[in-house]
Amino acid sequence: MAEKGSLTVGRNLLAVILGGGAGSRLFPLTEQRSKPAVPLGGKYRLVDIPISNCINSDVIKIFVLTQYNSASLNRHIARTYRFSQFSDGFVEILAAEQTPESPQWFQGTADAVRQVLPHIRDSGIDTLLILSGDHLYSMDYRLFLKRHQESNADVTVSVIPCAPDAAEEFGLLKTDASGRITEFKEKPKGEALESMRVDTTGFGLSADEAAARPFLASMGIYVFKYHLLEELLAKDPTALDFGRNIIPDAIECCNVQAFLFNGYWEDIGTISAFYEANIDLTSLVPKFNLFNADAPIFTRSRYLPPSKVQNCEIRNSIISEGCIINKAIVTRSIVGLRSRIENGAQIEASILMGSDFYQSIEDMRSEATAGIPRIGIGENTVIRRAIIDKNTRIGSGVRLLNEAGVENSEGDNGNYCIRDRIIIVPKNAVIPDGTVI
Repeated sequence: MAEKGSLTVGRNLLAVILGGGAGSRLFPLTEQRSKPAVPLGGKYRLVDIPISNCINSDVIKIFVLTQYNSASLNRHIARTYRFSQFSDGFVEILAAEQTPESPQWFQGTADAVRQVLPHIRDSGIDTLLILSGDHLYSMDYRLFLKRHQESNADVTVSVIPCAPDAAEEFGLLKTDASGRITEFKEKPKGEALESMRVDTTGFGLSADEAAARPFLASMGIYVFKYHLLEELLAKDPTALDFGRNIIPDAIECCNVQAFLFNGYWEDIGTISAFYEANIDLTSLVPKFNLFNADAPIFTRSRYLPPSKVQNCEIRNSIISEGCIINKAIVTRSIVGLRSRIENGAQIEASILMGSDFYQSIEDMRSEATAGIPRIGIGENTVIRRAIIDKNTRIGSGVRLLNEAGVENSEGDNGNYCIRDRIIIVPKNAVIPDGTVI
């Protein structure tokens, strides 16, 4: 057993991080990458969050399941998470594979785990921790596992108090006095939703907090006794999803317990959720703390130079490594790795994901002669409430403001789109000089 304080983590424990499907609600950020590989906070990727939570909780055997646009995620995992040769820890990609027994790709969360059971079984574990690759939160899984062990649960579901306006997007549950889950409904609507209201004061909330958050929502995070999970998955091969199928089935026959998590948690499933979660990181006291020394967020070490800022005005923003910013105004924005922002540019409430590489002086000169904008943000360009993906070329005198207040649009020539009034410039796109959006 590995031990820290009064909390213990068994060596026969494995974590599985579900990479998700095509991530259509995050398109075009998922056009060339899987959801867990989407950049976050200027220098991280979404998958770094659950992996860091695992490492900080002494959970060091980790599989990441993917099947869609997984090349960049594979590369990130391979370059980032390398444990000592004297440790039995690993972070390994398990991509969907067709076999004689399973000729189809992953059909759902439970089906994904079912299809990789032969690889999990080889690890000789007795406990399986199942996580999502697109959530933003900080959790000590040892507390979660302790609850699972002390209640002698077959399955434990991490839950969070939820407000009515968001409740119908989640699996909702009820518990008895011991914390055992007695009822579970996946994304209920109307009367079915109202029937799932509970008194959350019993979970440590004040009366006002309980009134504002009267539902218990599943976070899509589970701990299973491994042998039981195998039985549940084998019982009904058509059961494809944990929330819709496996958890309701387990409630009927097993001890399924709830673990209350009352910290910050965000499902980064849509463009608006992604945007708001990132912009909140620039707040004076953000909901998610990147500066927690007791629970650091790990990512790839790139050995970039410090950022160079010349005669700029920067307010409430995050500036990542390796940036060059000249005489610009940056307000409440995230500036990603290797970003280049030229004279007179104004960036407000926006996310710049930066670049994967630096251009040489010769390349920039030849492209300027050919009338091609260099990678980065050109002179006197104004950007407001936008997401600018990696390696984009935004010319001079460009205005990305959506002053018309367009809700959703596909844009022109694939160079941009608008989602929830947020302008998105996809990876490698070019916005010519003088463009107004």
